[in-house]
Amino acid sequence: MYFTDRGIEELEKRRGEEDVSFTWLGEQLRTFVDLNPEFETAIDRLATWLARLDDEDDD
Repeated sequence: MYFTDRGIEELEKRRGEEDVSFTWLGEQLRTFVDLNPEFETAIDRLATWLARLDDEDDD
């Protein structure tokens, strides 16, 4: 188990039944980066990965 799994498990436990929009998620990610600029690269990579989940592999 990765250390980050604890946060993911807490997220699922506390918010797992909620429906959220990607607009809401984007706002929360922007707020997080504003408060924690040292995580800008990680959040950018996560957002890009989520945005491209349906892209076909170009291998």
